[in-house]
Amino acid sequence: MPDLEQRIATIEAKDEIRELTARYCHGVVDGDADAIVDLFCEDGAFQIRREIRGHDALREFYGRGIGGKTYKPFIQNHVIELASDTEATGRCSVEIRVVQDGEAYTGAGHYLDRYRKENGHWRFAHRHYNAYHFVPLKEGWK
Repeated sequence: MPDLEQRIATIEAKDEIRELTARYCHGVVDGDADAIVDLFCEDGAFQIRREIRGHDALREFYGRGIGGKTYKPFIQNHVIELASDTEATGRCSVEIRVVQDGEAYTGAGHYLDRYRKENGHWRFAHRHYNAYHFVPLKEGWK
């Protein structure tokens, strides 16, 4: 069994990573591309249909994608596995609400994440979004 100091370090790391994903959601809600990009490692990447890598590309992607929209992501079921003091992986479910062109949509999926401690803080090294559905709310999902 790990000693008390190692157990506390594990708890602190997982707590910081959970806050990282919460800050990501708050950045999306606020439409703040710079705040979101700051959560990624310098060489970090986001993947949805293609991979977007590095701060400049991420800033352009998030600036276009969240500007003027009303995305409301809600993270759930977050599981984190620490590989070392500086690397971890995680999976969390997400529900997304948005109004697009005056119509309400619902979406859901999960993120597969790789985290890395960079400059003393946990960041996203790679965030891969896997969509389950994204449909008009009035249609519901099946």
